[in-house]
This record gives sequence, structure tokens and C-alpha cells, in this order.
Amino acid sequence: MYYPFGILPAMITPMHEDESLNLPALRAQTRRFLNSRVHGLFCLGTNGEFYVLSKEEKIEVMKTVLDEAAGEKPVCVGAGCVTTRETVELAQTAQRLGASAVSIITPYFGQAGQQELVNHYRSVASSVDIGVILYNIPARTGNAITCKTLENLAAVPNIVAIKDSSGNFDNMLQYLEATGREFAVLSGNDSLILSALQAGGVGGIAGTGNLFPNKMADIYNYFQAGDVKAAAAIQDGIRPMRNCLSLGNPNSVIKRAAHLLGHEVGPVRRPFEGDYGQWDTVLTDCLNAYYSDWN
Repeated sequence: MYYPFGILPAMITPMHEDESLNLPALRAQTRRFLNSRVHGLFCLGTNGEFYVLSKEEKIEVMKTVLDEAAGEKPVCVGAGCVTTRETVELAQTAQRLGASAVSIITPYFGQAGQQELVNHYRSVASSVDIGVILYNIPARTGNAITCKTLENLAAVPNIVAIKDSSGNFDNMLQYLEATGREFAVLSGNDSLILSALQAGGVGGIAGTGNLFPNKMADIYNYFQAGDVKAAAAIQDGIRPMRNCLSLGNPNSVIKRAAHLLGHEVGPVRRPFEGDYGQWDTVLTDCLNAYYSDWN
């Protein structure tokens, strides 16, 4: 059973100008990460625009990433949908295609009670033999995984981790207290990766990993080597880029920044267009000022 650790880039999904999937570019991005120091890959998350992709497109993304990875590094696949039926079908497809684990976001839009979340996650976990990563991002979904619910779900053998994107460090601490050190708690907020590691977490799933995979991976690598000062320098160094996320939809900002760095990732799907006239000036200044020596 794969237990996630380290830094996994929350991969963006490249598209052509007509908003169709750009699978050759996705394959190139996958290869880029495989050749970097990141510890695994994570596709079809929030930064991957899973919420605007059809089921068929999600399967195409899975196939492309997993085919290119070919076991070189573990690949976690976002398979969460609104309904349990759809989520089970997508999770089983991910397993069949060779995913190391599936990430399951809480159902969104409709309000779900905690027992409903328990039933949902248990159903998904029982439908696959690979690891299941819970994904808590209540600002986007309207549904939060409470500590009591996590404690309940952590007892399921193949529910192995949780990605916490609440942005609330105390919530992450409570997750750690509720599950113990054998359960993997990952930061979904790039600004809290080092803090999570110091508190007993195992790493982070990082949107900025699309921009600087090696540097982000070194937050974990330096920490494990006992060089907290070097890890902190990188963690502090991403603050200017994190501040840029307030320009608009954060996933859109990351994708545009990757474009400005020369990566063929294309636009986001409308209506999330972005004010590129304003963004490009701010992002270019940030990239030039802080990241000229980063990869």
C-alpha cells in the first residue's frame, strides 16, 4: 500500500486555445516532474481543473499521466465527484489504469452531514484496493471533514492520508492529534508545508510545484536532512508568489504563471479567464525578482 510523503505537484491540465485537452503537453509536464526531485505526482486536483472536465476527459488525463510515469514515481489521481456512484466508478478506473492512490474530495455544492461523509468514503474505500487520500477543502466544497469523522475514517485500512486545504493550521494539528503519526497528513496549503512537517505531517501537495518542482521538493528534503534553516528559506521564498494568488482564481493564476515560465499549458476553461493584462505584469515582476535562479 502506497503512503504519500514529500512534495507532490498538484499538476495543472494543459489545454489548447480552443480549451480542448493538450495531451502531448500533459505528457511533457509529466516527464518534467518525473525528472525532478518531487516525490510523486498528483493529477486531477483543484489545480488540474477537475471541476470543468468531463468523465471522459478525466480518464484521458489519467491514461496520459500514468502511461508516461510507467511506475517511475507514484501517481495519485483525483477521483472525487458529487455522487458516491460516480466517485466509485472513477476510483476503480484509476486503479485499473495503475494509480498508486486516489484522492477523494468531499462532495460539493450539496450540504453533506458527517455520517453521510463517512458512508461516502467507506463506500469508495471498499471499492478499491489502493490507498485513498481524503481531501478537505471546505472553502471550495462547502463540506468539511471534522476531526471526529477523520478519526473514524482513519480506521479503514486503505484510507491512508488526508490533504488539508482548509488553510487553518490548528485544524491540521487537530487532524494529527486525531490520527496519530502512522496516518499521513499532507498540507494542501503551500505556505504551511514546513509547519506541517515540524508538527508531524508528511509533506504537501503543492500548486506552486508546477512552477518550481525541485525547490518545493527541497523543503521536504532539507527538513529530512535536518537543515531546517534551508527548508525555511525556500518556504519563505514562495510568499511573493503565494501573494499573487489573490489576483483571481488561484488555479488560474498558477496556470498563467507556468505559461509565463515557458510551459505549454494554455488557457483555463471559461468562465475563469483571468485579467491577463494585469496579471502578466504582476506575475512577471514577481518571477523576475524572486525566481530567476529557481527551476
